[in-house]
Amino acid sequence: MWLRRALALTILTAWAGEYLADVVLGIWSVRYDLPLQLTDAMSLVSAFALWTQISWAIELAYLWAMTASLQAVLTPDLAYAFPSVFYFTYYTYHCGAIVAACLLVFGERRRIAPRGVARAYLAALAWACVAGAGDLLTGGNYMYLRAKPEHVSLLNAMGAWPWYVLETALVLAPALLWLAWAVAAVAQRLDPAPAP
Repeated sequence: MWLRRALALTILTAWAGEYLADVVLGIWSVRYDLPLQLTDAMSLVSAFALWTQISWAIELAYLWAMTASLQAVLTPDLAYAFPSVFYFTYYTYHCGAIVAACLLVFGERRRIAPRGVARAYLAALAWACVAGAGDLLTGGNYMYLRAKPEHVSLLNAMGAWPWYVLETALVLAPALLWLAWAVAAVAQRLDPAPAP
């Protein structure tokens, strides 16, 4: 229990610390620094899942972390290098979400129901609608709905705007969510120990 809570606090501290650093350094901007990225929702959901162990939060934290966070760690869209505070905050909350997902699903043997994939997908679409409204109001690029990331990512393998948004929503996101679910399902099937 203490490990889950310590990890939850670490994720929240890094997530909030990034916003605090923006303010302290005087670089906070409504176009870039509103909590409208999927990462923002995922950081909060991961901490909530670790703290409460509620099934829907665990499903959402696992499926988002093993898709969006994993992609963000493998292909970071990060303008800051080591030893910038933003380097540490970025990797702490992204990697923290992945560790949380693995701890909850593989370490504590929490099951991910197939319907959790649909819930995670619909929640991501709903968050994208919120981010899209934020983009329209601020001129920002939350969730990369207006332009691809500056650095290489899976989105670079897709068409130009707006097609990559549709491809992500209709093909990439569902495929990755189902793949993440399948990994958990296979691991649970191969595990001889009963789930708690």
